[in-house]
Amino acid sequence: MSLFSRLKEVASPTIGLGCMNLSHGYGNPVPEPEALRALEEAFEMGYRHFDTATLYGATANERVVGKALAGKRDRILLASKCGMAMDPELGRKVIDGRPETIRRQCEASLTRLQTDHLDLYYLHRLDRNVPIEESVGALGRLVEEGKIGAIGLSEISAATLRRARTEHPIAAVQSEYSLWTRNPEIALLDACREADTALVAFSPLGRGFLAGAVTDATQLTENDVRRGMPRFSAENLPQNLRQLEKLQAIARERGVATGQLALAWLKAQGNDVLPIPGTRSIAHMRENLAAEDLRLDADTIARLNALLTPDQVAGARYSEALQKEIDTEEFGQK
Repeated sequence: MSLFSRLKEVASPTIGLGCMNLSHGYGNPVPEPEALRALEEAFEMGYRHFDTATLYGATANERVVGKALAGKRDRILLASKCGMAMDPELGRKVIDGRPETIRRQCEASLTRLQTDHLDLYYLHRLDRNVPIEESVGALGRLVEEGKIGAIGLSEISAATLRRARTEHPIAAVQSEYSLWTRNPEIALLDACREADTALVAFSPLGRGFLAGAVTDATQLTENDVRRGMPRFSAENLPQNLRQLEKLQAIARERGVATGQLALAWLKAQGNDVLPIPGTRSIAHMRENLAAEDLRLDADTIARLNALLTPDQVAGARYSEALQKEIDTEEFGQK
């Protein structure tokens, strides 16, 4: 079954929920009772596409997602990821795309998520020491065994996607895509459309920036990943906030939140672009999902296209260390 068929089967809106924020990346994890309530509320308000990963919270996110959604399994599209995890012995993140690792992590994820299959399973990062064909081959065998329904890749280039799909069809590529991160437009979107592969857009609200959630670099806690991202630095954030003011002005004209406007712009890029905003706030979950029905006219889309373009955004999206972990095209590359 294709990703789009599964989305239709579970009556999913095109906007899904990235669950990472509850356990990983943005300060201290949300206490489990609150995380469970947030996920249960998300389901009740209409979310059906839930995205997690082995890495998030060092497996804690999968556990809480599994607990919250166990009784709803046949009514959701459940996605997780392998190939990048916290190594408890080394005390750090490890990228490992070897077939034996992919199988081991998949089976552990199924246990944590309290299910016998995943609808979509991503290779979280390209392991440069393992040919992509080998990693995708291992995922293909999991499809044959019924443990996963479809294969996804995350943060990969158009060239890697083309190599991967010679081994097995790729249902989805997950990549950062938003008004201020347009890297998929360099080559990846075209490669996805060549193969009828969905583009699942993570951080569609610019890690909260496009929703106006970060106005001062000092407000970020020490364990917030954004502290190490150049766009949020004390030097770059003020320039980026000046660009954000233009988005806020258009949102006021339309009578919507800036986050809703940003999601509507992303949805306007094509029916094959599926945003998965993440948030810890139930109110923000509801606000984001309301963008499902927001339609933009051609003039508004043109005005938004001219905002927060690569030449207007100050700072790279990743630090040098994190940039080395990804395979995506970058503006200015030759």
